[in-house]
Amino acid sequence: MSITASLVKELRERTGAAMMDCKKALEATGGDVDAAIEKMRMDGMAKADKKASRVAADGTIAVASSGNALAIVEVNCETDFVAKADDFMAMAQLAGELALEFRPETVESLLQLSRDGRTLDEVRRGLVSKLGENMTVRRFQVLDNAGGALSYYLHGSRIGVAVALKSGDEALAKDLAMHIAASQPKFISAAEVPAEIQDAERKILLAQAEESGKPIEIVEKMIEGRLRKFLAEITLLGQPFVKDPDQTIEKLLKAQGAEVARFVRFEVGEGIEKSEVDFAAEVMATAQATMG
Repeated sequence: MSITASLVKELRERTGAAMMDCKKALEATGGDVDAAIEKMRMDGMAKADKKASRVAADGTIAVASSGNALAIVEVNCETDFVAKADDFMAMAQLAGELALEFRPETVESLLQLSRDGRTLDEVRRGLVSKLGENMTVRRFQVLDNAGGALSYYLHGSRIGVAVALKSGDEALAKDLAMHIAASQPKFISAAEVPAEIQDAERKILLAQAEESGKPIEIVEKMIEGRLRKFLAEITLLGQPFVKDPDQTIEKLLKAQGAEVARFVRFEVGEGIEKSEVDFAAEVMATAQATMG
């Protein structure tokens, strides 16, 4: 049968897929829109599964906020080009909104949440098929108002920070979020740093100090001094405030009678091992295979 423009338009509006993909699906299903939707869904799942093993280390950070709580989420793709696509950014925002609304415990549970009759995973798979890259919802966190201000900061789309204060105002929370984006603290205070991290650092410092050949009592003082410096570098309270390096965050908070309850810092792709592709070698290998 002849596939009319109105049928293609209807299918495109219902799926968001490309016009040619809609036309092909309608031709394959004899113009049955519902059957075409199911076919496109199955084709999208198959394509997504094929791409699932590819490294997705690019992407975006999105935040959804309700005033009393906010959700921050990292969604990954393979290239910066797709990371800037409107559809991809809309999916990331949807992930944040679903996380904020339903507060799932895991990413797997988040992917099964739905809006307008489609689960987040179905939206993801559809985009994998449409844009041709592997995509993953990597992680998310939800922060509640802890009595003080609740704020966030996005540095472009690649770094996102959320901060909840026990006491303190919105301007301070925003300043702290910007500081955390730049200075990358791992913990709020030294008391939060696990013993195993401190012990591992102490062993490194001991090995370095012993090479100095100084007496043991001097070595011990050197270790303790360097350990304090290490803890200050990785904790929010110990770091110099980026807007005023003459005071630490701890002094800033005390001056304003404020306290940090929690913070989350996400950076796109951190910790993901990226494969290095030698394109020249890849082209050469393809050419040799063709010649052979």
